[in-house]
Amino acid sequence: RSTRCSWNRIYSEDGEVNAVQLDIRTGHGQTVDKILKWVDSDGRESLSDGTWCDAGCGVGSLAIPLAQRGATVVASDIAGAMASEAERRAADLGLSERASFSTSDLESLSGEYDTVSCIDVMIHYPPEKMAGMVGHLGGIAKERLILSFAPDTWYYRALKRFGELFPGPSKTTRAYLHTEEAVLKALSEAGFAPSRTEMTGTNFYFSRLIEAVRQ
Repeated sequence: RSTRCSWNRIYSEDGEVNAVQLDIRTGHGQTVDKILKWVDSDGRESLSDGTWCDAGCGVGSLAIPLAQRGATVVASDIAGAMASEAERRAADLGLSERASFSTSDLESLSGEYDTVSCIDVMIHYPPEKMAGMVGHLGGIAKERLILSFAPDTWYYRALKRFGELFPGPSKTTRAYLHTEEAVLKALSEAGFAPSRTEMTGTNFYFSRLIEAVRQ
C-alpha cells in the first residue's frame, strides 16, 4: 500500500515530493510529451474518428491533452482519488463529453478501442505477469498499443540499487524492470509489431516508450 501511495504522490502533479520523486515526475512528463508529439505529427484528424483507452491514467496528464486535441478518451486508474481528480480537471476544461474517467485495474478493462495506452504502469507488474498484462491490453486494442516500461539493463539495475541506498523519504520507489526483448515478444504474441520507439532518461527515471501496431 505504501508503494502505491508513493507513486500516487509522484503522479498527482501537486503536493510535496522529495528530490528523487520530483525527478521521476519530470521524466514521466517528458514521456507524455513524446506521445503527444507523435499524435501531433500524425495530424489531429487521426484522433477525431477513433477511440482511445488510457489505462492507468493518473490525474489525466495524457488523457486530457488528447481530449483537447479532439480524441474520445476512456481513461481509468486503479486509484480512485486520481481518477476523480482527472475527471474534475477535465470538467474544468469543458472536456467531460470527450473524456470519461473511472476506477479500474488493468485486468478488469474490457471493450474495443482504436488505441490503448498504458504509460509507466508496467513498473507495478513483475516479469512473470507482464506478458499476460500486455496480452490483455492487446485484446482490447483494435489498431495500436502504446506502452512504456523501465528497461532491465545492467546500468539501470545499478542505478536502481543506488537509489535504494538513500535514507528515508529520498529512497527510490520500488519498480519492476523488464527487458525490451521480453516486451517485444509479448507484443508479438498479442499480434502487434513496433512502429516507433523513444527513450526517456533523467537522474532516477528511465522509460522505454513503444508504439506497436496490429499485424
